[in-house]
Amino acid sequence: MARKDSELTGVKEIARRANVSIGTVDRVIHNRKGVSKKTKDKINAIIKELDYQPNIFARRLASKKQLVFAILIPKVSQETNYWEAPLLGIEQAGAEISPYGITVQPYLYEVNDKKSFLEQVARIDLDQVQGVLLAPSFIEESAHFIKALESKKIPYVFINSDIPGYNSLSYFGPDLYQSGYLSAHLMKYLVKRKEKVLIINISQEIDDQHHLSRKEQGFRNYFKDHKIESPILKIDIQQTDYAHVSKALGQILRKEPVAAIFVTNSRVSTVAKYLKKTKDTQPILIGFDYTKENLVFLKEGIIDFLICQKPREQGYKGLMALYQFVLHSRTGEKNNFMPIDIITSENCDFYIN
Repeated sequence: MARKDSELTGVKEIARRANVSIGTVDRVIHNRKGVSKKTKDKINAIIKELDYQPNIFARRLASKKQLVFAILIPKVSQETNYWEAPLLGIEQAGAEISPYGITVQPYLYEVNDKKSFLEQVARIDLDQVQGVLLAPSFIEESAHFIKALESKKIPYVFINSDIPGYNSLSYFGPDLYQSGYLSAHLMKYLVKRKEKVLIINISQEIDDQHHLSRKEQGFRNYFKDHKIESPILKIDIQQTDYAHVSKALGQILRKEPVAAIFVTNSRVSTVAKYLKKTKDTQPILIGFDYTKENLVFLKEGIIDFLICQKPREQGYKGLMALYQFVLHSRTGEKNNFMPIDIITSENCDFYIN
């Protein structure tokens, strides 16, 4: 039997069992209005029982309308290649869904530049977009954009970090608080009683980088919850180039001998570079992300641990979640937390990011 006949038979059988018209079944399959909740629930139960799969591919070929998914995330920069991994995941998912008439349109902004973020937002024509995948780096600006999406009923998915309180379709990324909590747990085994620990936030827009503050809060709360007596110091470095970072580090480390350093993002390699050059002190160093720069210092033993959370998978699964919702009306879990992986010099060559 041809696929078209098979599908029609499936719709007919669903309609027969539900005692409704084929048109009513079609409206439910395509999530259209005009069907009561009771009837919709009955039809969906039959669809699930029969494991019915609509021939979306054939329908998308028959439709002349091209669907557009906008991707609003940071671009790869000279400071860090972290965003290369999510982009690879997005490209993989994009290749898989392109036969269904879906175009993936990237809008890439500078990770430290709020103006760049707003410029990319302004380029997105919301009248031509059916879904958005975004990394909300700047809270206020992201919130304004999200409200515009919600006003037009455009579904959106967060990756890498989320903004609580908004009606995103899904979030794929780390549990930021638990990432910091775990990092402090590692520190517990590495520092002696009352030895000082230093938290370092490196970002030009620290006030907007809520994901850094949530990691820091998790780290601090672990020490508090477990009554660890080591004093916690902190510095915020808003000029992210090496010259400014090294100057800030020199000023504090000459005054405050620390046994361990916790860097809240992927710029831990900049701190490692300073420690390698000075050689005055070699504190325990923990940071985030499986980047080329970080791996060099991890293998040299200057970085002790990297906390990694599958950025490529975040990009892939985030885009596929949009596809499943827009084409199949399927929703998954609201929060999809990536595993918290601890990477060392011994296992880094076997890790799949």
